[in-house]
Amino acid sequence: MLTEGGLHIENLSLNYELRGRGIIVLEHVHLSVPEREICALIGPSGGGKSSLLNAIAGVHPRYTGEIRLSGERLSPRKHHIALVPQHYGLMPWKRVSENILLPAALSHEAVDPSTLDEIIHCLHLEDLLQRYPSELSGGQRQRVALARAFAMRADLLLMDEPFSALDVLTAERSRALFLQLWERYPRTTLFVTHSPDEAATLAHSAALLTGHPAYISHHLRGASAGELRGLLLQTQDCAAD
Repeated sequence: MLTEGGLHIENLSLNYELRGRGIIVLEHVHLSVPEREICALIGPSGGGKSSLLNAIAGVHPRYTGEIRLSGERLSPRKHHIALVPQHYGLMPWKRVSENILLPAALSHEAVDPSTLDEIIHCLHLEDLLQRYPSELSGGQRQRVALARAFAMRADLLLMDEPFSALDVLTAERSRALFLQLWERYPRTTLFVTHSPDEAATLAHSAALLTGHPAYISHHLRGASAGELRGLLLQTQDCAAD
């Protein structure tokens, strides 16, 4: 039985059409993320993690099953869904300030000035607002994407390997900034990662997506990086057999 609050996925399946053939990517996926908690989605490369994230975001609408948020069927028209894609999704012809405010501009909604100032300050973006994405480093672009996601007051935050393109030190700083910002503005969050350490550090729980078609085989709360790494290795060994 579904409980109110948070994200709930029930019996979700997703297939693609490829050269006239239907390929099942996800099958019978069940997952619940409590309201204002962070869940990490881990699993082998090419295992359907991004496909699940895109189905939740409404990018792949041709799924079966049910996705609910706060007790209602999830709809991009009804709910504010913030998606941070792997390469941040910034508009190259818009300045940093315009990129941050783009979702609000598209939805014709006002952003609270004090909240916006706090987000910009927290992410150290004050001196970058008039720059274009091409003038930013990878870490700076990632911080702009986070600012945009938090400024839109999303009901649900989805992130697809948000720190994977960064070097080790920049990724560590970015993860710390994300947690600092999330603690000020907590929201239900699901993010994809290949890193057990990242999942253990950032998330309240971690869900393992495995198999062909993919399904959630484990959903662990408070798991250590070692436990998650062991599950991933076990999954790879089974696939090799």
